[in-house]
Amino acid sequence: MARMNLFTRASEQASKRTKPAPKKKAEKEPRQPGPSARGWTGRGGGMAQLVPSVKEYRGTTVQVCGLWPFSSGASSPMIGVPLGRHEETQATVCCDPISWFQRARLISNPSAFILGKPGLGKSTVVRRMFIGLSAQGVHPLILGDLKGEHVKAVQALGGQVIKLGRGVGYLNILDPGQAVEAAQLLEDSGHHEDAARVRADAHGRRLTMVVSLITISRNTPPTDQEQTILDRALRVLDDRFDGVPVLKDLLDVIISAPDELRQVALDRGDMTVYLQETRALEATLLGLTGGGKLGEIFSRHTTNPMMRDRAVVFDVSSIDETETDLQAAILLACWSYGFGTVNVANALADAGLEPRRNYFVVLDELWRALRAGKGMVDRVDALTRLNRSVGVGQIMISHTMSDLLALPAEEDRMKARGFVERSGMVICGGLPASEMPLLTSAIPLSRQEQQKLISWQDPPAWDSRGLDVEPPGRGKFLIKVGGRPGIPVLVGLTSLEQGSDGVNDTEGKWREIPETLLEPMTPDLPLQGGSL
Repeated sequence: MARMNLFTRASEQASKRTKPAPKKKAEKEPRQPGPSARGWTGRGGGMAQLVPSVKEYRGTTVQVCGLWPFSSGASSPMIGVPLGRHEETQATVCCDPISWFQRARLISNPSAFILGKPGLGKSTVVRRMFIGLSAQGVHPLILGDLKGEHVKAVQALGGQVIKLGRGVGYLNILDPGQAVEAAQLLEDSGHHEDAARVRADAHGRRLTMVVSLITISRNTPPTDQEQTILDRALRVLDDRFDGVPVLKDLLDVIISAPDELRQVALDRGDMTVYLQETRALEATLLGLTGGGKLGEIFSRHTTNPMMRDRAVVFDVSSIDETETDLQAAILLACWSYGFGTVNVANALADAGLEPRRNYFVVLDELWRALRAGKGMVDRVDALTRLNRSVGVGQIMISHTMSDLLALPAEEDRMKARGFVERSGMVICGGLPASEMPLLTSAIPLSRQEQQKLISWQDPPAWDSRGLDVEPPGRGKFLIKVGGRPGIPVLVGLTSLEQGSDGVNDTEGKWREIPETLLEPMTPDLPLQGGSL
């Protein structure tokens, strides 16, 4: 046993002599001065395992100037009507075409174009803008409300509601409005040139509207000779008719064949040639005065003249959705009437006879008017092309670029795209992926911005419990100005705008569910003669 222990000790000593010496431990790197992102490392350093988020507070530069360097500037504009919060930074976003043009100088003309699928809040954004502008002294003009969505808001502002439709109200397209009285006031005050300009503008707008109605009725525009005959007939009517004429009076002038009309008809003394040239024109005008597919809305005197000193909405919701031609015709008539009133107000203000008034014109459902017939794009362009010096802002609303470009003629498609390109700002809601090539051809959009718009048009989550689940893109819009990065905003509504009694309740007919839909089904009765 002792010999074994001696042998073991000898072998261990030999192994110690042959084993290589252990390597020295690597020297630790000196600790870097200062804490890491989570605090001081090491024992007792107090390093945090989780960094809590810090509350953010917003204020003006005067209020937060003493918090430097813990303050940062917001990238969203603060001039204009408050719309909501920036989707990413939660900064307040203020936007409207008039404020961005007049005060902020961010856009070159006070106009905007809104695109987005139905039900995502386009009308809500428009209402928020004109309600905010109304508080700043700007009068909103909603020239053609096909769904009655803006009636509550205008009534709340103390404005004027003009109802139009079959048996509801009439709009005489030959009514010069207040142009005759304004021209007389201008002449009495010595502004003869301004008076002549007001009369010429009223004549041009009436001629444009008659030509537009004929285009919608025929689905093709009248010939150049027919337009010349109409122009001369309107002048003869103004010279000879005492009072406000209607379409029946214009038809009587053409039928009576005065010398002025026979000269422009080039009949060369042959009455048969004149009757041949005016036969189609008389037939179309007869259809416009006697009913036809456009009804009698434009053949009688105006039932409710438009006022200049308050908000105005033309409620045309009584017209059925299937009457597309009538909808397009009444939209054009409302636009022409509204722009004529704006020009009269500007002429009186320029002469110092009335205070200066600024207007915010809303043109909803633009695509309906463009699809009414060939040449309607030119008519809309002639009605809506306003100079930025007249103190009028406008906003056009449509669903998609496909609606604007779904026109048979290439020149009309190019002009319709120009409505978007000429706008000072473009506000986009949720749009399908197929719209991106068409939209990027008019305004530049990055790939991230395109993906954002596509995600906003998705439907809400499937929920079989029947809860009120909103689509992910409702109330979300991207504000684009030129090539600048878009501003994604989530529109926030106040208590007066929400709820069934709010001005944004556009689904009132779905609020009251019939009781029969809520009652349980009648239990099955037992079968006669046994059961299955």
